Amino acid sequence: MSFNIALSGLNAAQKDLDVTSNNIANVNTVGFKESRAEFVDVYAASLLSAGKTKVGDGVLTSDVAQQFSQGSIQFTNNSLDLAITGNGFFATVPELGSLETSYTRAGQFKLNADNFVVNSGGGHLLGFPVNPDGTSSSVSLSTATPVRIPTSSGAPTPSSEVDIRMNLPAGDVPPANPIFDPADPLTFNNSTSVTIFDSLGDDHIMTYYFVKTAANSWNMFTAVDDQMVNVAASAVQNPPADPLAVPPIPAYPQPTGAGARGAVLAFNPSGDFIAQSPAVIQTEQLGAGILSNGADPAQQLIIDFNLDINGPNPNEPTQFASNFEVTALKQNGLAVGRLTGIDIGNDGLVKATYSNGTSEPLARIAMVNFANEQGLTQIGGTNWKESIVSGEALAGEGGSGTFGTINSSALEQSNVNLTTELIDLISAQRNFQANSRALEVDNQLNQTILQIR
Repeated sequence: MSFNIALSGLNAAQKDLDVTSNNIANVNTVGFKESRAEFVDVYAASLLSAGKTKVGDGVLTSDVAQQFSQGSIQFTNNSLDLAITGNGFFATVPELGSLETSYTRAGQFKLNADNFVVNSGGGHLLGFPVNPDGTSSSVSLSTATPVRIPTSSGAPTPSSEVDIRMNLPAGDVPPANPIFDPADPLTFNNSTSVTIFDSLGDDHIMTYYFVKTAANSWNMFTAVDDQMVNVAASAVQNPPADPLAVPPIPAYPQPTGAGARGAVLAFNPSGDFIAQSPAVIQTEQLGAGILSNGADPAQQLIIDFNLDINGPNPNEPTQFASNFEVTALKQNGLAVGRLTGIDIGNDGLVKATYSNGTSEPLARIAMVNFANEQGLTQIGGTNWKESIVSGEALAGEGGSGTFGTINSSALEQSNVNLTTELIDLISAQRNFQANSRALEVDNQLNQTILQIR
């Protein structure tokens, strides 16, 4: 019997050495979780045995228990490197359409040839669908799909409106030459321009010319790619009366110049914007003569000066005794955007930024937790599978409930403490040597007994 006891001790010591050696071998494996060999004694007793004098039958390995303590965080320069601080796992599937879900803490992700986010083993990272405002539409693992990063932001948006806010210098005088000519800077006082986009996403330069005609009145003309564009015709405007206007506000016919029709901007003696003609300043259709690249020739643009008939408004232009200054100039068109960056928040929201200045929420990385993490089945590649002992996978968002947060541009290192493992290795070695010695003594005792005559 003592042979078997010593042999069970050798087996247990060997198991302890194996577990410790495996921990040491994976000290630099991202997302690795150390294991611990757990042992129990074997106490075989029958109904008629003498329990008070029973010695025991050795030792058994009861479990190689994984330890899911937090590993240290190492920061990187790759936004697709992800680390979880706290509880939770990433969910991956081996291929599109697969339901064979694996779980991992290793966040070394990258893009494959089809722009899906995958790990080094080809596992596709799962994410929840999101609404345009970034909120999750579902946090069920059954609705999670592989996260894909598009290379463009879709179809372009043609410009339809331009908002302008500026100050026109009150001290300017009407040009000596009253005939407006965009090629002659002596025929206008100031100009500014903005980039607009056609229906194909091609960019064009829209220029605005301001010509002072009286103390509180300015003409505005516009051109696209140096070709004059008419402001849509309108009836003569009769602005509302203004008590500060001296003399009373007159009616404003639309001006003409350089073969194009323009608009009128009127101010009162306090420099406040009080009227415009026409009431809605909109260009005529740009036409194929300007949009010669095949874009929609019916494109028109509203030029919005944000006139407020109820009184001064900070969004309106002004006419003060200062220099010409454009304080706001924006349009609502977009070119075709190309991907310039990926941003991942602590809650797992994946947002793409594009070269046209837009950003778009794409998905929210799925987080998964289990009632018993130590019950997960190891399948290699720093991956685990759900088991009966672990319980069902519980999905959720990063930073909510018991789920940890997600750190972008970071990796969770192995939680193996090398110093502790080396000490355990020495202890396991001594244990092995002691059991070997016990086996040797048992052998000597047997030899002595067999040699008795």
